[in-house]
Amino acid sequence: MVLLQTPVCDFGKPAIDFDLPGVDDKRWRLADCRGPKGLLLMFICNHCPYVKAVRERIIRDARDLQKLGIGVAAISSNDPMDYPEDSFDNMKKVARDCGYPFPYLFDETQDIAKRYGAVCTPDFFGYNADLKLQYRGRLDESRKDATPNARRDLYEAMKQIADTGRGPQEQIPSMGCSIKWRGE
Repeated sequence: MVLLQTPVCDFGKPAIDFDLPGVDDKRWRLADCRGPKGLLLMFICNHCPYVKAVRERIIRDARDLQKLGIGVAAISSNDPMDYPEDSFDNMKKVARDCGYPFPYLFDETQDIAKRYGAVCTPDFFGYNADLKLQYRGRLDESRKDATPNARRDLYEAMKQIADTGRGPQEQIPSMGCSIKWRGE
């Protein structure tokens, strides 16, 4: 497990279109995932201990953000040959068992993760209604282990984006396991 942190937010960088299969057996494009007030795009996976530790909080925040008009989607880009727990069939099982309230998409070629510059799981990309990047930070201040009453950085940032179109200038990087690239 290689622990990485996300880079600083590149404010205004446009979201990149994609066409990926979802665990619901539909194909999803960027336009299908966005909400009227913006989009939260997450790079996650099944096996990462960081993702497992924050899954319930991700689900909670996704539901709360959807009520604010923020679309939410998650992408798994890990190499399932080296990490079988991250296979498409296992993605379907995890999404069903956890009750993911968002599309869970498979980036089999890893092209989308590379084009977005995703580096770890979880890696959060928060876009405004114009699909311009406004947030690239952590889920909350408790990091891996849930802390009662922890500041919900991601939720607060996305709420601000829904209200104003702009994310906070101060952002604390997310951290997690490196994306498992083919051939590494």
